[in-house]
Amino acid sequence: MTSTAQAQASGARTAHPEHLGHVIFITAAAAMGGFLFGYDSSVINGAVEAIRDRYDVGSAALAQVIAIALIGCAIGAATAGRIADRIGRIRCMQIAAVLFTVSAVGSALPFALWDLAFWRVVGGFAIGMASVIGPAYIAEVAPPAYRGRLGSFQQAAIVIGIAVSQLVNWGILNAADGDQRGELMGLEAWQVMLGVMVVPAVLYGLLSFAIPESPRYLISVGKHERARQILSEVEGSEVDLDARVTEIETGMRREEKSSFKDLLGGSFFFKPIVWVGIGLSVFQQFVGINVAFYYSATLWQSVGVDPSDSFFYSFTTSIINIVGTVIAMIFVDRVGRRPLAIIGSVGMVIGLALEAWAFSSNLVDGQLPATQGWVALIAAHVFVLFFALSWGVVVWVMLGEMFPNRLRAAALGVAAAAQWIANWAITASFPSLADWNLSFTYVIYTVFAALSIPFVLKFVKETKGKRLEEMG
Repeated sequence: MTSTAQAQASGARTAHPEHLGHVIFITAAAAMGGFLFGYDSSVINGAVEAIRDRYDVGSAALAQVIAIALIGCAIGAATAGRIADRIGRIRCMQIAAVLFTVSAVGSALPFALWDLAFWRVVGGFAIGMASVIGPAYIAEVAPPAYRGRLGSFQQAAIVIGIAVSQLVNWGILNAADGDQRGELMGLEAWQVMLGVMVVPAVLYGLLSFAIPESPRYLISVGKHERARQILSEVEGSEVDLDARVTEIETGMRREEKSSFKDLLGGSFFFKPIVWVGIGLSVFQQFVGINVAFYYSATLWQSVGVDPSDSFFYSFTTSIINIVGTVIAMIFVDRVGRRPLAIIGSVGMVIGLALEAWAFSSNLVDGQLPATQGWVALIAAHVFVLFFALSWGVVVWVMLGEMFPNRLRAAALGVAAAAQWIANWAITASFPSLADWNLSFTYVIYTVFAALSIPFVLKFVKETKGKRLEEMG
């Protein structure tokens, strides 16, 4: 690279946009997909027991209705990239917004259990699309000097979406006098909970009309002049726009299109680095984190907590999740990925083991004894805190960094698929396992949290401060 080109590239990396507020608005609008990702994933928590009662189904069938959305998630995530490359990032967001809206209406007005399950799959497809298109769009639009901080908007939006869904559920339950099947606006309370998602879904769709298309996509389809205009808006007018367009075009030509066969090799089908990515994804889910967001209200009610209080505890857990996520964002580049993961694993082992001990007690008048009840409540919050400040953020950071360039896209796809499958396994199995032995269920999660420590120490390499070109 010539000295002039180097200076131009350096200028692009350090340039500050003249209208930072506009850039933040663009990023926040795109991150609404992450908000809906978190909201839709968690809102079902408030409807679980009401669905069980209304349709008179057992734990196994109920679990499938809850978990079936993850099938849609996997399909949506697998297809979003191709859709975005064909019709653009903004159109992809608008499709997701429509699917979120339709899913919310359909879920609020089901006429049968299979009907509800279908709308859950539709919502899952939208979640999968949002999980891919949001981070990709933000990375392509954010000015290089701010990319890391703006990129964190997506994860922050997800945990805020989880918290808001729990708060809304709590408010609706109180409006229905604590009865999940109580009448509210001509519907049962749980139906209103699922239907309220129409509001952020429509807002997401409207915001998508107010933000520009990705310059990278515009360049890929030959719309260079429009790409220059948007680059000027987000990176500042002092940047050499022709050089930036050339830089983006050159980068796109150099990208290697990885395929599934590139991942094959080694003695166990996949190359070792791919298995490490799969392992990170599986451990992230097998500690049972989604039980805390899909079933927490049901869990607390099963040990005698009043429904209104159980919803409030679910909300406080979501606040702890936000706090932990902020901690991770602050320290992931300072402490490093591996140390943060190990600290999180140790904290999760303690929290999960205490929950397992508390739930081993016999219920007295349908409730845990006072001591065990408080231990279970505090331990649940400890578990979520340590997960959020470590594995909740670190795994996604590492999956984006750890693979060699020639494998990155395909390997990330396999690791993400493994995560959805593991998520489904935990979500679908929890009700039946909890009916069988709630304490032992938490022993299983504790064991996986403990096993994650030697896994990280032996197989996971630190990626902090390394260039992507150094991975291999």
